[in-house]
Parts: sequence; C-alpha cells; structure tokens
Amino acid sequence: MTLTLSASFKKLLIGSAVAGTLFLTGCASTGSTMLGNSNGNTNADPRLTQGNDAQFFSKSGFQACAAGAAVGVATCMLSGTSNRGQCAVIAGLAACGVAMGANFYLDQRRSEYASTTQRLEVMSQDIQADTQRVIARTETARQVMADDRARIERLETEITEQRVNQEEAQRELAAIDGNIDILRRDLRNMQRTVSEYEEVAQLERKDASPAELSKVEQEIDTMNQQVLALQQEVDDLYSMRSAITLG
Repeated sequence: MTLTLSASFKKLLIGSAVAGTLFLTGCASTGSTMLGNSNGNTNADPRLTQGNDAQFFSKSGFQACAAGAAVGVATCMLSGTSNRGQCAVIAGLAACGVAMGANFYLDQRRSEYASTTQRLEVMSQDIQADTQRVIARTETARQVMADDRARIERLETEITEQRVNQEEAQRELAAIDGNIDILRRDLRNMQRTVSEYEEVAQLERKDASPAELSKVEQEIDTMNQQVLALQQEVDDLYSMRSAITLG
C-alpha cells in the first residue's frame, strides 16, 4: 500500500494532531466542558460518564479524530521506524474513521484498498463494530433510565400525597435532567455516524454490485434501528420528567 500524500499535507495532519492533543489536554486539565465531556455534568449518573461505552459517542468527529490521531502520531514519533512521517499519516488517518465525515472516510479507504469490494467489506466491519458500541451504550442507558423512571414515579406519589421534600426533589430532578442531556448528546453523535455511513454507501453505489451494496445498507439500517429505539426511550423519559412540576 502506498499513500500519495503531499509533504505539506503530512505536516498539516501531524501539526493538527499535535495541536489537538494540546487542546484536549488543556480542556481536561481545566475541567472545560467545551468538548461535550459528560464529566463536566456533576449531576449525571456515573454509569453514563464512566466506562468504555461512555466515551465513544461523547465527542464530535473532530475531537474524536484529533485525540486518536494524536496518540498514533506520538507513537510513530517515538518508534524506531525509518519513515516516521509516513507512519504518522497512516496512524492519523486510521484513527478518524467515519467520525471525520463520509468523504474523508472514503478517501482513507481508497488509499488502502483499490477494490470497491474490499472497501465495502471493511466498511461492513466498521458498521458492525459501531453497532455493537450503540448496543453497549443502550444497555447502560436502559439501566439508568429504569432507575430514573422509578425516581419520577416516587416523586409523583410524594407530590400527590403532599409529603415531598422540595430541596431533595430539586436535586433528583437535576440529576435526571443531566442524564437526559448526556443521552441526547450521545444520540446526536450516533445519528451523525449513521448518516455518514449512508453517505459513504451512496458514494460507492456506482461501482458496487447490488448484493454488496444491499449487505452494507442492511447493516446501516440495523444500526439505525438501534439508535431509533434508544431515541424513543429517551423521549419517553423526557415526557415523563416534563410532567413533574414543583410548587
């Protein structure tokens, strides 16, 4: 495999990755929430802010790519490879995936695989991996939402019986609101991922066989159905939460 990238582009990619590292590190050290980092929401359930599934859909495409690319670039710079620049470019591209958009993703795959059949097979694997991430996130979300629904039902009973502790109720509702905010952010990133895969499939349509394209489209639809199911459950929780008002 040979990547025909200009020296200026290599420098740009490496520079961007390094800058991304500094930016991300700076935000983390100052506690900034500019990255959409759920850890900045002190009211949120730790199950939504910690663990492997908490990170994947928590960042925008640029943030995810910059962080991943920076790690790859740093590894190349510290390695004994004879061509550190080329290594850094490959590592940077591989870190981004579909997070950086359909055109970027397709350019990356075309640099690696000349065959449309090969590209669609790798894309199929990527979609399956992302679908499993959605499933894992959904399982965590359902545990949290079940607890939140129970809290809301208890609060409704306490309000009806006029024995609610206003201060405690406010804290509980704030925690539920924090959970909903995180899940809605994750859903936006999931939906963007689905859309990017759909666009890549369209870009490959001209040279793909109907069977190959159908397989990829079915896998995208499977992922989308998982996202839609989570969206419905989050919407239901929001409706339930919105029905509560404290005097």
